[in-house]
Amino acid sequence: MTRTALVTGGSRGIGEAISKALKAEGYNVAATYAGNDEAAGKFTAETGIKTYKWNVGNYEESAAGIAKVEEEVGPIDVVVANAGITRDAPFHKMTPEQWQQVIDTNLTGVFNTVHPVWSGMRERKFGRVIVISSVNGQKGQFAQVNYAATKAGDIGIVRSLAQEGARAGITANAVCPGYIATEMVKAIPETVLNEAIIPQIPAGRLGEPEEIARCVAFLASDDAGFINGSTISANGAQFFG
Repeated sequence: MTRTALVTGGSRGIGEAISKALKAEGYNVAATYAGNDEAAGKFTAETGIKTYKWNVGNYEESAAGIAKVEEEVGPIDVVVANAGITRDAPFHKMTPEQWQQVIDTNLTGVFNTVHPVWSGMRERKFGRVIVISSVNGQKGQFAQVNYAATKAGDIGIVRSLAQEGARAGITANAVCPGYIATEMVKAIPETVLNEAIIPQIPAGRLGEPEEIARCVAFLASDDAGFINGSTISANGAQFFG
């Protein structure tokens, strides 16, 4: 039986690598995106993976989108809540809008993504919930009170879901990437990367999206059935949490 995996924010960056890795493992994969139609179209043309456009911060959109995925691709067995945004500012300059936008996508978006598939997983006695958190959710970060709060909250979500889902054959785990060589990180000025960020990483380099994808592929597999409520730190030894 071929299982179906949904990856939010799955057409770019870490999400793109996850979508490709899961397809390579034999899953039927569906990827969501928020707004970049051109990138999503290119991704589908290159990979054959269907993309679906909705705002994960909106429950009705998420529920409707997930229903369409299940109708067209199949019942969702694996959900990877990867979609996320940043709206960085020092706390004394952070606006309520910057706070709420990040909360809506990175935290509420996880609820909106997992909740519509949870009952089906319970009925089928199998499910894999994998949330992409962050090293900054573990240790905090200057000018990221909003982002760090959501990523720490994501860890709380999987620890609680693990306890609720375990007897139904559902696992819930978090992966906490460090600094990964995505477009977003590469957009940081080179001097900042080389002088302020990479020196903090004992591995001496940025991570690659494929390294995070391999963590996700393992957690989605049958081999990871007894790993539940865990946090996988993939950060080049930058932080142990």
